[in-house]
Amino acid sequence: MSAFQESLATAASLMLQAEPRLLHTVALSLQVSGTASLVGAVAGLALGAWLAVARFPGQRAVVGLLNTLLALPSVVVGLLVYLMLSRQGPLGSWGLLFTPTAMVIAQTLLVVPLVAALGRRLLLASLAEGGDQLRSLGAGPVATALLLLLHERYGVLTVLLTAFGRAVAEVGAVMIVGGNIDGITRVMTTTIALETSKGDLPLALALGFVLLAVVGLLNGLIALVQLRGGRSTNEALI
Repeated sequence: MSAFQESLATAASLMLQAEPRLLHTVALSLQVSGTASLVGAVAGLALGAWLAVARFPGQRAVVGLLNTLLALPSVVVGLLVYLMLSRQGPLGSWGLLFTPTAMVIAQTLLVVPLVAALGRRLLLASLAEGGDQLRSLGAGPVATALLLLLHERYGVLTVLLTAFGRAVAEVGAVMIVGGNIDGITRVMTTTIALETSKGDLPLALALGFVLLAVVGLLNGLIALVQLRGGRSTNEALI
């Protein structure tokens, strides 16, 4: 049996036996990314809705900045959060560096621009279809945004699932601000990077398979939500 086959067999054994270190790493990853996605969803949807319905000087510049942040490298976000939370930083006294909370903050900053940009585009498309009708009924900007978000709930859910996929697959920012401490801040992506560099391929492969499964499940849920959303739209038109 080759070394690769042995690594695959050991990785399969780790998953079947629910090895404690594997389970802890997966659980921490889901906890950190899930929390960041929820916080980022609230902030991102609020920002996206505001940019969709509000009119103010410099709005195009703000939208341009938001679109630019979509391509912001995760390591840059990690560096900025590190500088803010380090002992010399303005928030150093909080003692959050190298904790799961710091990882949540970094991933939240990565998720917010994505949710805001996609949410804004979703609302703009919905405004083009039903915005005039809502305004004619006396709905203000805030009420219009809330009603359209509720109407586009399947689209919103797709945005949230996409944001979670962005967070759970991220490695650079969480490694910088979390420190990749065993049993404390090691998530799936950072553990895969570390174990591969150490030559411990079975654990890296096992976590890689779990991460692929999570991403595959997310893609399946997104497809299901889009299918359901399409059916609901067609039923509403009949």
